[in-house]
Amino acid sequence: MFDPMLNLVRHVSLRQLQVFEAIARLKSFTKAADELYLTQPTVSTQIKRLSDAIGLPLFEQIGRQVHLTEAGRELEVAVKEMFGILDRFEMKVADLKGLKRGYLRLCVISTAKYFAPEVLGRFCQQHAGVDVSLKVTNRDRVFERLLANKDDLYILGQTPDREIDLCSRVFAPNPLYVVAHRDHPLARERAIPLARIAEEHLIMREPGSGIRDVVLQTFERAGLRPHVRMELGSNEAIKHAIYGKLGLSILSLHTLTQEGARSQLALLDVAGFPLQRQWHVAHAKGKELSVVTSAFIEFLDAEGEQLTRQLDKTRARLTRWDDSA
Repeated sequence: MFDPMLNLVRHVSLRQLQVFEAIARLKSFTKAADELYLTQPTVSTQIKRLSDAIGLPLFEQIGRQVHLTEAGRELEVAVKEMFGILDRFEMKVADLKGLKRGYLRLCVISTAKYFAPEVLGRFCQQHAGVDVSLKVTNRDRVFERLLANKDDLYILGQTPDREIDLCSRVFAPNPLYVVAHRDHPLARERAIPLARIAEEHLIMREPGSGIRDVVLQTFERAGLRPHVRMELGSNEAIKHAIYGKLGLSILSLHTLTQEGARSQLALLDVAGFPLQRQWHVAHAKGKELSVVTSAFIEFLDAEGEQLTRQLDKTRARLTRWDDSA
């Protein structure tokens, strides 16, 4: 006797459902492949096998847009419910084991990658049985994942303006400085007007970056229009552009913590800077937190003090102006 449920169990894998969920959420095979670290042909193959097992197409492409079919919409509802059940089961198991074993899924904005791995390392040294997943992406993608409840916790440079119901707490400062090559004429000046910075070649992060938005808003409030020479997709690329004397940029001080006393970079003393921002750890409101997740939130409070001391040392190393002048 043919059993359709048994047929699905035999031919459908959790990986296929994970790929399906990512495409349905992101509305793109390419974005889903990037998020899951798979090639696009692999993603397409997984969806074809899933469609064959179900016996109906799950997506249709109209122009460049990917849309769910009726069967796809029904599967999306079922997959969300199933993954939710599995997540709750995973948390219950972790709670039963206490902090001896567990799993933490952390998603952070790009700039947080300069401290998040070290913080996670210190946490795992205290809790050797805990495994972690760290996802690094820009602010807009972090918000997408937060809305979809893809991770346990999120580290943000600012909480979203859009309607996202979340719980967040501040754990460390995140000051933004104007950064130049150490040989730049402004490197030894004091109280530089923002209007003077607007005249320089600026190197900016890509659209979707939180720092980019903050910087543009700062110039706009001052009635200034900056001269943007380049847009780059990472803080490291921006630093290398400054090494090459292609212009100035505005960066989080956290991106400079590995710069030594002989660094080619310098912090500028600009009126109104540093822009004082803060790091937030957040999760969706109403989310059931595991023992591991709750422990990591508490751990971040103590780590905030260490991160602050690290920033103070970085600031001292990269200050070129003469305080006695």
